[in-house]
Formats: sequence, structure tokens, C-alpha cells
Amino acid sequence: MSRLERLEMKKVETKHLQQFNQLLRYVFQVTNHDLQQVGWEEREITLAKLPVLRQADVFGWFDEDKLVSQIAVYPFKINIFGQEYDMGGLTGVGTYPEYSNLGLMDKLMRQALTDMRERKQSISYLFPYSIPYYRRKGWEIISDKISFEIKDTQLPKPKVVSGEVERVSIEHEDVRNVYERFSKKSHASMIRSELAWEEYWRWDLDDLTCAIYYDKNHEAQGYVLYWISDEIFYIKEMVFVEEEARTGLWNFISAHFSMINKVVGNTYTDEPLAFLLEDGDIEENIKPYFMGRIVDIEQFINQYPFKEQENEVKLVFQLEDPLLDWNTGVFTLNVSKEGKGMLIAGGDKYDLKLDIQTLTTMLLSYKRPTYLHRIKRIICDKEVADLLENLIERENPYFSDYF
Repeated sequence: MSRLERLEMKKVETKHLQQFNQLLRYVFQVTNHDLQQVGWEEREITLAKLPVLRQADVFGWFDEDKLVSQIAVYPFKINIFGQEYDMGGLTGVGTYPEYSNLGLMDKLMRQALTDMRERKQSISYLFPYSIPYYRRKGWEIISDKISFEIKDTQLPKPKVVSGEVERVSIEHEDVRNVYERFSKKSHASMIRSELAWEEYWRWDLDDLTCAIYYDKNHEAQGYVLYWISDEIFYIKEMVFVEEEARTGLWNFISAHFSMINKVVGNTYTDEPLAFLLEDGDIEENIKPYFMGRIVDIEQFINQYPFKEQENEVKLVFQLEDPLLDWNTGVFTLNVSKEGKGMLIAGGDKYDLKLDIQTLTTMLLSYKRPTYLHRIKRIICDKEVADLLENLIERENPYFSDYF
């Protein structure tokens, strides 16, 4: 019997935890030294992966009793222009090299996407270890991360605000309360369930601290999660729902002037921090962060909030998907004056042609229709691209989570 004939695809269960962990560590080259560097022991990292097997949809290929290839899908929710979507968070992807080039991962992905469709998870997110690989599978870049470094002499001067900052435990209820309000107004962001919060905290250091900005009525309006090491102030995330909170939090950071040499952190929009600083000559580095792909175009469009229109809109388009037959073909999109979309399969001569990757990044507003048309990712007349511009809300995606 050949190796391929011996393989069987089945659900990965908690009894396979050790094998699941070993495969991840091998594929991503995590050594005992790496674990010690962040204070993790072998037993701790193994137990940390239990929630994946307990709460995610995990499938793998087994060679008799040996797990040789695997994929996991977390049940998450995200906000797309104020509309709550069920999202399948793809993670734990890996295959031992001696089992590569057998099409195992391709089959696992097709199965995972089929299951997402059945669970009404019409969109999927992932953190890519290889952007070209996931592009070939239908995912596309949908968010950025901007890393910045500010010298102590470049910190903003304190400004008068009506509220005050308090240092609290990261478990303080106001942290979650602020983020919940923030996520409801932040396009493409994670709506953090208990599972999402567990993943958000999973690899953090023990000395992570939180500072919350309270307004004059003592209502929490923002927070910064941070730690200080070797005279560097590290920002994990800064969230605020009012502009005054941003000012108040930077007042707090600047108050560390005598303790630190610089501030290092990340932002997750395309708004560079430099413009907001008096001395904007800081170091900033932008790179792609998360990727997404529409799992089921019909389910996705039925929820999608288009912009209100003066007249009803009809567009016929040809869509290509490298993995999914149900996303491939000609579709007719009808959008009401109220911005409600309805998609049906089939149609007359199409107005535009594009692939699922392009459609995903366009509908999430990471890249605009006119730009995608200009670089030939959308094949259509300029008038059609302009029409799409008027249909799709303009807001930059924000996603700061990791799983």
C-alpha cells in the first residue's frame, strides 16, 4: 500500500493534542530556546493549544495513527461596516515535509471552506506565513500594521484634558467595555468573544499593564496596553472611542520621559502617527498584516451594507475562484436605493470581470475599485469602476488581533 493510500482525513481531537503541538512546532520551527525566551515551558505551550482543539473545527490527515497534516478554523465574529459577520479564522496550518506535494493541504482547505459555508461563516481571515501561497488559494490582503519608533525627545508635550488616566489590571472590565464600543465603530475589526480574548492574551508577557483614560464623568473612553523593558515603552495596543482619550493616553506615555529612551508600538490603520506629533520625524514601517477571503459570495452579499443610492443598481459580473465552484461563474447583483444587495447566479453579458481575491479586498475597502481597475485587477469600463466607488463605503479596515 502506498503512502497516499494509507492516509485518512478525519477530525483532530483533544487526544491528539501532543501530535498537534509537535506538528505546529516543527512547521514553524519553534525550539525549546524560543519558548524559554518568552518564559514558556513545553507543558505550558501544549496546554495553551487545548482551546484550539476544544473550540475550533480541526481536521487533519493521518498516516495510520500519525497526524501528518492539519488545519483549524476558529468561530469568530467581525464587524463589516456596522454589520456583524460570522468569520472562520484559519490557523494551525501545517504539513510535515515528507508528506508535501500530495495535495493534502488543498483538500483540507476545500473541506474547511465547505464547512464554513455550512456554518454561515461567509468570510475567512488568516495571518499569512506566505502571502503568495494564500493568494493562490483565494485569500487577499485586507489590513496593514504600522510599526513605529519614537525617541523620548519626540514625545508629544502634555495637553490639557478634562479626564484622567488610571493604571489597572488587564482583566479590568472597562478594558472589554471600551473595546466593545470601539469594535462596533471600527470596520473589519474583531468582535471579541471569550475565545477571541483568550487568543488575544495568549502569548503576552506577565508584566503587561493597562492604563485607562476616564473622562470627566469617570466613563472609560480609551486604553493603552503596554510594558516597559530596557528603558523602552512597548505599546501592544491603543484603543480610544473619543479623541480626547487619545490625547490623555499620550500624556500618560510622555510622563515616562525620565524612565525611557523611546516608545515602540504598532497601529493597525493606514493613518501614520507622524502627522499627529509635533516632531513627526519618526521611524514608521508599514507591512501587510491579515488576509481575508469571501467564502460564499451569495451569503456575503446578502448581509453586505452598500451605500444608499439615488436609483437602483444592477451589475453583472464574472467571478473566478481557484478553489470553490459556488463562487465561480456569472452573477447578477441588484442593489436597492437603501443599499440592500441581492445576488443571483447567472446573467446577461457581464459588466466586469474579477477574481475572489480582488472582490474581497475591494468590498472590505482595503483597496478601492478605481485603483483596482487602474492596475487591471478589475476588467471593466471606467464608468463601471466609478459606479463601484459610489456603491462601497470608504473606511480603512482595522484588525489588531492575532490567532
